[in-house]
Amino acid sequence: MGALGKLKYSGIIAGLVYWLFVAWSIIRNRWFSFFHNALSDLGDPSKATSPWIYNCGLMVSGLLVLLFSLYLIAASENKPQTVGGAYTSISALFLALIGVYHGGTRPHVFVSTYFFVQFFLGAVLYGMGSERKALRYGSVLIFLLELFGSFLDWPSVALLETYEIALVMAFTLFVIPEK
Repeated sequence: MGALGKLKYSGIIAGLVYWLFVAWSIIRNRWFSFFHNALSDLGDPSKATSPWIYNCGLMVSGLLVLLFSLYLIAASENKPQTVGGAYTSISALFLALIGVYHGGTRPHVFVSTYFFVQFFLGAVLYGMGSERKALRYGSVLIFLLELFGSFLDWPSVALLETYEIALVMAFTLFVIPEK
């Protein structure tokens, strides 16, 4: 496996790195509750102690998602997969921008929403272009679960975000067995 092939692991590594930064942020902000807050409250300077921890975690995770998207594009076998990888690369930019436009800033809701929109569109396009049934059906299932989840009445934004991040990580796991 060449250097490019190893990039397929950067998607799941991005998720793990993100959760390490979240854990670090929560340790510094004992007031945080998954049942009452948004994850981005950890990066809001008006609410959080050391908001840079959470925001840097988003930027580092964004870079890792970008590397994952480069793998998707390089491993693409057709146009839908290439477009899916491109959408994923755009989502990586939005993920990093969540750290720049942290909670409490005007563009925050836009960049955080569009991270998820771009990622899930990219995932379903990439999966639909795959000849591997597990990836194809898995990506459609993830997309449908994301749509379904976005219409549920969640007790907090953090729980919705955690659900969606779990779906993001699930997609990255579906990709790993590929070539």
